[in-house]
Amino acid sequence: MRKYVGLLLAVLLFILNSCKDSSSQAYDYSSWRTYAGSKDGNRYSANDQITPQNVAQLQIAWTYSTQDKDPENRSQLQCNPIIVDGILYGTSPQSKLFALDAATGRQKWSFNPYEQGNQEKDKLAAFNVNRGVSYWQNEEGTDKRILYSVGHRLYAINAVNGKPVPAFGQHGFIDLRQHLDQDNTENAYVAGTTPGIIYKDLLIWGMRLSEGPDALAGHIRAFDVRTGERRWIFHTIPHPGETGYDTWENPDSWKRIGGANNWAGMALDEKRGIVYVPTGSATPDFYGGVRKGQNLFANSIIALDAATGKYIWHYQVVHHDLWDRDLPANPNLVTVNHNGKKIDAVAQITKHGYVFLLDRTNGKPLFPIKEVPVPASGLPGEKAWPTQPIPTLPEPFARQKFGPEDVTDISPETHRDMMEKYKQVKHRIMFAPPSKAGSWIFPGFDGGGEWGGAAVDPESNILYVNSSEVPWALTMIDVPKNETADHTLKGVGKTVYNKYCIACHGPDLKGNGSSYPSLVNIGNKYTAAQVSQIIENGRNMMPSFKQIPASKKEALLAFLLNTADKEPALAANKPGGSEASNAKEPVTSANTPETRDLQDEVPYTMTGYNKFLDKDGYPGIKPPWGTLNAVDLNSGKLLWKVPLGEYEELTKSGIPPTGTENYGGPLVTKGGLVFIAATKDAKIRAFDKKTGKVLWQADLPVPGYATPATYAVAGRQYVVIACGGGKLGSKSGDVYMAFALSDTVGGNR
Repeated sequence: MRKYVGLLLAVLLFILNSCKDSSSQAYDYSSWRTYAGSKDGNRYSANDQITPQNVAQLQIAWTYSTQDKDPENRSQLQCNPIIVDGILYGTSPQSKLFALDAATGRQKWSFNPYEQGNQEKDKLAAFNVNRGVSYWQNEEGTDKRILYSVGHRLYAINAVNGKPVPAFGQHGFIDLRQHLDQDNTENAYVAGTTPGIIYKDLLIWGMRLSEGPDALAGHIRAFDVRTGERRWIFHTIPHPGETGYDTWENPDSWKRIGGANNWAGMALDEKRGIVYVPTGSATPDFYGGVRKGQNLFANSIIALDAATGKYIWHYQVVHHDLWDRDLPANPNLVTVNHNGKKIDAVAQITKHGYVFLLDRTNGKPLFPIKEVPVPASGLPGEKAWPTQPIPTLPEPFARQKFGPEDVTDISPETHRDMMEKYKQVKHRIMFAPPSKAGSWIFPGFDGGGEWGGAAVDPESNILYVNSSEVPWALTMIDVPKNETADHTLKGVGKTVYNKYCIACHGPDLKGNGSSYPSLVNIGNKYTAAQVSQIIENGRNMMPSFKQIPASKKEALLAFLLNTADKEPALAANKPGGSEASNAKEPVTSANTPETRDLQDEVPYTMTGYNKFLDKDGYPGIKPPWGTLNAVDLNSGKLLWKVPLGEYEELTKSGIPPTGTENYGGPLVTKGGLVFIAATKDAKIRAFDKKTGKVLWQADLPVPGYATPATYAVAGRQYVVIACGGGKLGSKSGDVYMAFALSDTVGGNR
């Protein structure tokens, strides 16, 4: 008998140790207390009330309007809300923070960060993208806080009453431009688009930056969640003596180069105390002649000690990035079955449609990753890296080539038109470096994978990820000079435009679609004061340009508004601007004539973000244009791929569903479903997670370019999505919509 008792105890001990060792046990999947659901970033819920058998019965449970969308359809709402103890916390298109009863949608409180300032200025400054918030409470539960960013301000708000926490920073906020170990940061563009992650009493935070030569370095910082004091910093562009410093050929790169920032979120292995940080490219985008070298820690997954910020390991997924291949989303922490062993791993999706699967403890690939030779530089002064890493497995979730056989054949006429446009771009393979002859970026600048991220079912280790498959053309030109010696205010303004604005809005000011709007006749839409405020504060995905000297902003306004001013603008045209003669701009070491702006050292710029669309606005590649994919992380195999979204007019004409471009990610549930909105057709859908079959869909007031959340209150499961539109030519919205199985409850606001 004792023998069997001993055996039983041994079995129980084995089971307990297995549970203890399995990192998935460390995460609470029954709630949605964190951006992406849990700190492993997996967008997974153990709630299983909604199933493939009953999902068709979902109905609207409640709606909530923040009532602050932009009537001109330029605002967006990309928030993945969190739910804590029956309260939903989210943000509005104007970056207001609110708390709702998660069962009814009734507002408990709202915090407006702009309510004390000039209303006209605030109206224009407020439209900045926010994708979520962070929650912290002390052990006693007597101090509960929401941490979120509005532009460069990082707020700590009392989660009970919506008031700023006075003890945090300066009356409830800290300035993210400070304590970056850099000079001249006061006018730089900094924003906390995606929320950070909480480790014990630390708030680990990334930031969004400019992507031009004026960008700050994207160092990672941890702040004391109680006081806001900086507790540690990791230099993503290494300082002398630090790991990675020798990957930059110019020894002064740490002083001059920016970017390599985390704007897409992080994941935390709480048991090990390791935070996994994906980074973007170094700046400037598309030309690296001023930042030669491998460029660590840009385009890398970095493992840091969460308590101290100390470097543990890294893996760079793009060397010396020339294609804006930022890592677009937080990684997923998984425990996979690999070669007969359970291995804790980190899975990172990319814009170019790959999944990098690495050992979580040391960064080594689980499947081979080949360093593949790529073309040499296409511009004088550039030095492209000779190879790029390509995973052999997992299989890519997006197409990897765009050849002439892939050009749309939606109609014979359209095919002829698009083939002519296709032939105008010379280089057609991935990692062809930027050149004046042009190259195709496919998947496009926005992915492939994008900031919506991937969902992973920890029971099956299947990763679900949506993808856009639309080509973009990248063509470089010499930076235009003021060759006519036009010293009028407008003439100088054109030079300023060519320096700061041409890459997005093009040499003819016509832009490209809703994401990069036309500036032609902008004076018919906005006053000079309004345009000035947009330049000063940024708007949506446009960064602010506070760093442009006031005199040059005046000249830029004259050019944009076509001001009838023929007087010379000699002061504004001096090297370094008008600082020497303008009392409002004292001479400093940052703006003296002897100091050359890095922007002046970049000889090339792009002609704009040119999406390959036909005359009707459809992508110029054969469908599918948007997909939802299932990837088995155990085997590395792509299990299924289905179109995501449709153009009803094309479907009615007999064309199978094409999918649409999409923004926002999926969530997967224990109940057997993948929920996702994201599509241009303004629907939310539920897919069978085993087969990819659509089981349910519902209309939204505007597209839900956000990731849904799911949670349970009083035994009832809800799925909620933020409906903000504002991208891809969609109307803007300000509604959160929740669905549940029983009859509609709560009220509309």
